[in-house]
Amino acid sequence: MNLTTNYLGLELAHPLMVGASPLSDDLAQVRRIEDAGSAAIVMHSLFEEQIEQEQVASMHAFDSPMESFAEAMSFLPEPETFVLGPDEYVEQVQRVRQAVAIPVVASLNGTRAGRWLDYAAEIEEAGASALELNNYQVVTNSQRTAQDVEDELITMVGEIKQRVSIPVAVKLAPFYSSLANLADRLVAAGADGLILFNRFMQPDVDPLTLDVERKLHLSNEEELPLRLTWLAILFGRSDASLAATGGVHSGEAAIKAVSCGADAVQLVSRALRQGPEALTAILQEFKDWLEENDYDSLEDLRGALSLERCPDPNAYRRVNYIKVLQSWRGTAA
Repeated sequence: MNLTTNYLGLELAHPLMVGASPLSDDLAQVRRIEDAGSAAIVMHSLFEEQIEQEQVASMHAFDSPMESFAEAMSFLPEPETFVLGPDEYVEQVQRVRQAVAIPVVASLNGTRAGRWLDYAAEIEEAGASALELNNYQVVTNSQRTAQDVEDELITMVGEIKQRVSIPVAVKLAPFYSSLANLADRLVAAGADGLILFNRFMQPDVDPLTLDVERKLHLSNEEELPLRLTWLAILFGRSDASLAATGGVHSGEAAIKAVSCGADAVQLVSRALRQGPEALTAILQEFKDWLEENDYDSLEDLRGALSLERCPDPNAYRRVNYIKVLQSWRGTAA
């Protein structure tokens, strides 16, 4: 059976990989990821704030007054918040690249264009096979319009593509008002792939202490249908690669993602809970399903349930919403 897939121009043995996580910080874990059968490894993000922090400190060392330095630094996280500094991150890319034979995808995480994007070139030079741009932001400024937010992202993609020759994928949130249009604009700006979707790390609150609590909630399979919907809608619109991330916890879930159009499927939560070897079991489930259902090639399945190919395209349109709501029949009191 042919499980090969082309993701971001990279020929992969199959579509399953461990996505961005702290596992990439440790070379022993990185080797476990490869041994578990991951088709590639995605490193955790290097953040805009980290790079700006280093740049501000560098400016201070040469010509910035102490007062302006202190004020600027007060808005940024403490250095110890980050496991790897910018230069250490680039060095880690190089170490990971030397430690494994599978492609290494690095990640930059930020919200606006600027000098921090220069690190994309250093990451490429360190040996990354591709780069993710993770645009994580919660827009709280009511003066910023949806157009402003989208235009800034388009600018970031254009600037990164001017700096590197490796493929660039954009990791998106699902909350844009016209996601299909934004996808087209990103591809026109040079994006080689789209990753669906980023997960917002939403804080909780404690009403007794009146405090905001930071909690990391790992994904569950209930998050998958949103990814499937947009994979199906975006499949076939361009030559850009599509990847699913969030809610994939089984071989069947990976099958669903591919059938809706995914070229790659990223797993994180199960790998964090059970170790990288969880991918081995999921990959075997994936292979078994294809064999049991007489698929000779992954290409025979990819996009079969996309908007442009599925037997009932209305399943992805408003008519499905109406039918689902009308189908509910509550239990009589």
